[in-house]
Amino acid sequence: LENLQPEIKELAERLRYEVSVRGKQRGWSEKVARFHFKKNLRRIVTELYIRDNCHPFKATLLVWVQIPMWVCVSLALRNCSVGAAGSEVQEQFSSGGALWFTDLTAPDSTWILPVSLGLVNLLIVEIFSSQKKMQVSRFQKLVTNLFRVVSVAMIPVAATVPSSMALYWLSSSLVGLSHNLLLRSPAFRRLCCIPRTKSDSDTPY
Repeated sequence: LENLQPEIKELAERLRYEVSVRGKQRGWSEKVARFHFKKNLRRIVTELYIRDNCHPFKATLLVWVQIPMWVCVSLALRNCSVGAAGSEVQEQFSSGGALWFTDLTAPDSTWILPVSLGLVNLLIVEIFSSQKKMQVSRFQKLVTNLFRVVSVAMIPVAATVPSSMALYWLSSSLVGLSHNLLLRSPAFRRLCCIPRTKSDSDTPY
């Protein structure tokens, strides 16, 4: 997407000129000319996305799988932790922890897991926002700030749920953080044949 921006900009300038000439020939108003410009630019950009197989919607496909799975696993862990009293699974959870969270059915009273979760999530958001791939729109800024708020809001939430859920959330976030860091590695990007962009750094860390 980033590598397409110069080509899109060049085609947009050419299209603006062509629409301007056609508009003068046919007596279009500024509103009509703007409508034709936007309509044709959308078509051109879509053709470029198809040509390079990089439609932005594809970046969201994983989320539609990841979020339901995250919710289902969280609910399953909650049910195992605070389900039927005296059940064998709940007994195993109550003694199956480690370090300071030995009881996975109880919230983490030390707040180490919740605070770690919030910090890791904030780090992921900051790493993602620091990658200045393209000009950031107002909507993208709002979404980034929303994720920052959610990351902080997750701390008190994680402090009230069983440690099994907080541990799963933290583990999931750590995997996400490792993905973000790995995808910034020039060697890994070359290995995966990810095209180089202007914003890529040889020293990303």
